[in-house]
Amino acid sequence: MKRLSTKRDGLLNFSDYKTIGNKIAYGVFIFLLIMFTLVAIVPILWLFITSFKTVNEINSTDYHLFPEVFDINKLFNLWTKLDFGRYYINTLIVVVGAVICSVVFNGLLAYAVGVLKPIGYKVVNVLVLLGYMIPSALAMFPLLMQLTDLKLIDSYLPLWLMFGANAYYYLLFKDYFEKIPQALIEAAKVDGLSDFGIFLKIVLPLSKSIIGVVAIFTMTAAYSDFLLPYLILQDENMQTVMVAVYNLSGTTTLDASEMLMLLVISIIPQIIIFIIFQKQIMNTSASSGMKE
Repeated sequence: MKRLSTKRDGLLNFSDYKTIGNKIAYGVFIFLLIMFTLVAIVPILWLFITSFKTVNEINSTDYHLFPEVFDINKLFNLWTKLDFGRYYINTLIVVVGAVICSVVFNGLLAYAVGVLKPIGYKVVNVLVLLGYMIPSALAMFPLLMQLTDLKLIDSYLPLWLMFGANAYYYLLFKDYFEKIPQALIEAAKVDGLSDFGIFLKIVLPLSKSIIGVVAIFTMTAAYSDFLLPYLILQDENMQTVMVAVYNLSGTTTLDASEMLMLLVISIIPQIIIFIIFQKQIMNTSASSGMKE
């Protein structure tokens, strides 16, 4: 209440909360936020709790929320049984390559269009935006045909390039770079820095926050994507986590309890990433740039 009494910014200040109408609206708003939070969290908690149940407990008509025994060894035994570490290594290779390509390619293009602005930069910008409006599913078949002709099936390179070339990340970079004070760019040119030198020594150091956001978004997208790795990585030894989960779900190797535990294993990295980087995701993605 003390913190609320000193509130002066935002849509409502402390004096506004004294009226009955605003109190009701505030209560309804908080209730809706709590409900949205439960909708997001409850399924994950249910999955985690149920994954420790035995098959008999899952199929039992006498429902109990919690398992009789929380045996953490069940997770490690399943990991060893499936040799699941190899799928994590494959996914890590995809994620690291995708993040590097995403930052380098989108950053350079945004720097060229948003800062250097050479002849024809408006045409490039329009083409990128047009590509953003085309559904990716429409390009899937011709893309696969081209990759087959280039003998790039069962290669991580196409995944790196496709995750790296993203119009949304380009727009984030471009918006951010355009808000960098032009005086810094001009001063660097006076000091004799080349265009690429300005990008490396001026623009990138000032853009750590947006680079972090793009890297996190790319990391999440590359880790959770199923369709592209499923179509391109046909060799079982190169499959990512999501493809492995799909393939294992269609076999008799796992029972219902083990399948739920496998889902828990597959989502743990994303939860960890969000917990660690949630502040950067919320703050920087909201601003998508910096103030001069």
